[in-house]
Amino acid sequence: MDASSAFQDTLPLSSDALLAQLDDWGLTYTLHTHVPLRTVEDSKAVEDQFMVPGENALRVKNLYLRDKKKRNYLVTLEQNAEIDLKALGAELGVGNLSFGSADRLLQNLGIRPGAVSPLAMINGVQNEVRFFMDGAAKQADVIYMHPLVNDRTVAMPRDDLLAFCDRTGVEINWLP
Repeated sequence: MDASSAFQDTLPLSSDALLAQLDDWGLTYTLHTHVPLRTVEDSKAVEDQFMVPGENALRVKNLYLRDKKKRNYLVTLEQNAEIDLKALGAELGVGNLSFGSADRLLQNLGIRPGAVSPLAMINGVQNEVRFFMDGAAKQADVIYMHPLVNDRTVAMPRDDLLAFCDRTGVEINWLP
């Protein structure tokens, strides 16, 4: 199975159910559908189809990580940020980090590789996943992310993402 909406019914919470919940909470977003995106490079190839020229937007990449004590982290960064896991672990104050397995990703965030997103914290908060977000999000008007599948992207106003985190009990640890 891949991370597209064709298999969303095999997830603990489907993308459709997440979007319905966002609607019920009165959170706004614009939904875009596209080919499945697995990497930042894939995203860059299609983002011109739905990006608004001049929009103050943050396009992100997301890392599901674990430390030696088996604690889980979701780290959301600007898509062009360089990643040094050793330096990131030191910055987070958690020591050495490594990527979590696909099985743990499904278990802890309820998604498959390629669909990692801040919106997966709707599942992650229950599994004590710690969420870290790039401070650049504080200045963005809109944040682009997957709604639990990788063939959809939502453009969500920053304030609505913050309201989502508040509604779901997600604590945001801001990165500089």
